[in-house]
Amino acid sequence: MDTTWLLPSPAPGATPRRVLTIAGTDSGGGAGIQADSRTFALCGVHACVAVAAVTVQNTVGVSDFHEIPPEVVAAQVRSVVTDIGIGAAKTGMLASAAIIGAVADVCDELGIGRGHDIPLVVDPVCASMHGSALLRPDGLAALRETLIPRATVVTPNLDEVRLLTGIDVVDEGTARQAADVLHGLGAQWVVIKGGHLRGSTSSTDLLSDGTTVFDLPAQRVDTGNDHGAGDTLAAATVAALAHGATVPEALTFAKRWIDLSLRASYDLGHGHGPVSPLWRLSVH
Repeated sequence: MDTTWLLPSPAPGATPRRVLTIAGTDSGGGAGIQADSRTFALCGVHACVAVAAVTVQNTVGVSDFHEIPPEVVAAQVRSVVTDIGIGAAKTGMLASAAIIGAVADVCDELGIGRGHDIPLVVDPVCASMHGSALLRPDGLAALRETLIPRATVVTPNLDEVRLLTGIDVVDEGTARQAADVLHGLGAQWVVIKGGHLRGSTSSTDLLSDGTTVFDLPAQRVDTGNDHGAGDTLAAATVAALAHGATVPEALTFAKRWIDLSLRASYDLGHGHGPVSPLWRLSVH
């Protein structure tokens, strides 16, 4: 395998680039903070975490979740950034409008997000892949009005696109319409992911800054083991941004990363297994 596209690995004993995920846990280990941390480690960056919610889930579904108090979520972010420092950050499951507001405020305080030096990737998690709600009803408006305007990049899946914009993406034209709406909400860059267009033989993502549009093509991988795919794509994007990549460069890297992780996905439990970046361990 050509390895020139991979991020550089830190030398033993050298401090790697640092990144932060603000998200929920996955007790089954396939998505959420667990997926983020796995990708961060295999990309060669140091993972800091701020836990926003604790889920009760396995490969079959999410049966419950517990929100962390908003002030505790913000305190985790502040504690990490003021001591360790980070090169980029992402959000995942934030569970409620109160937590979203607290995250937005602390990001403004610490210089994270659009218009600041530290890029912020917003993965607007609304529901699990099984359809279980991961966001309180008040959270959708908070995503639109509070968090997306602070996003360097926003990376919704097609179900999240429909919830956020009211647009059902079925082709390139509707993907561009949805990207324009999300850009209009304030995101600097928008990714419309094509992985859920099940009728398509390809999995092409659209990346737009409101003016320039990039297509990020990939052949569709025929697998039901795609748990954590969105988290993994966003985390790989963050790792590349922390290395100084532009947004198009970071998404190109992340798209290749998730393609290989889908191809390496494995069976787990009685439901959907996870995408797996463990392929990186066999590449030298």
